Amino acid sequence: MSDNPGSSDQNVIDQTQCWVKNIIIGHNFCPFAKREMERESIRYSVNHSTDLEPALQAMIDECGHLDENDNTETTLLIFTEGFQDFEDYLDLVELGEKLIADQDYEGIYQFASFHPDYCFAGAEQDDAANYTNRSPYPMLHLIREASMEQAIKHHPDAEAIPERNIEYARELGLGEMKRQLDVCRKSND
Repeated sequence: MSDNPGSSDQNVIDQTQCWVKNIIIGHNFCPFAKREMERESIRYSVNHSTDLEPALQAMIDECGHLDENDNTETTLLIFTEGFQDFEDYLDLVELGEKLIADQDYEGIYQFASFHPDYCFAGAEQDDAANYTNRSPYPMLHLIREASMEQAIKHHPDAEAIPERNIEYARELGLGEMKRQLDVCRKSND
C-alpha cells in the first residue's frame, strides 16, 4: 500500500522519478531507461481512479497521447488511490492487455507492470528479486514496441537482463532493496 495516500500529484511524480533514477537506472534494471530520462521523454501521468473502467480508459488515453506526441517515448501511468491490493492490480493488468489488443494497439504499445507489493509467480513475498518490479505506487509502464525492438537489437545480451536483475537484487539483499524503495517513497513528504 502507498505510504502517501492523497499526496499531491507533484509529490507522486517526484517519488516516481526518484525510483526511476535511483533504482531502475541506478541498478541498471532497465538499461534503456537512462537515455529516456536524460532526453526527458518519459511522461508521468498521475491517476486517482479506484475503479477498473476509468483506469483502463486512462491507459487508452495515454496510448492516444503517445500516438500524438512523438517526443514522448514512454508513459508511467501511476495510480495513487486504486489497485493497492496486488491481486486487484493483476486484474487491471490482465484487462489492460486485452484492451490493448481490442483497441488495435497490439504490436504498437506494450506495458510493463510495477507495484509496491509486486511478487513474481512462484516467488516468496520476501524475495529481493521482486524489487526489480516494486515501485512507490501501482503503475503501468506503456512502451513503444518499435523503440523497444530497436533498443533490444543494439543491446549485447537483452535476453539475459531479467536473470541478471534477479541475481543482482538478491546480492543486494531484501533489506537494502526495501531501504532504497522506502527512501523514494518518503522523498518530498
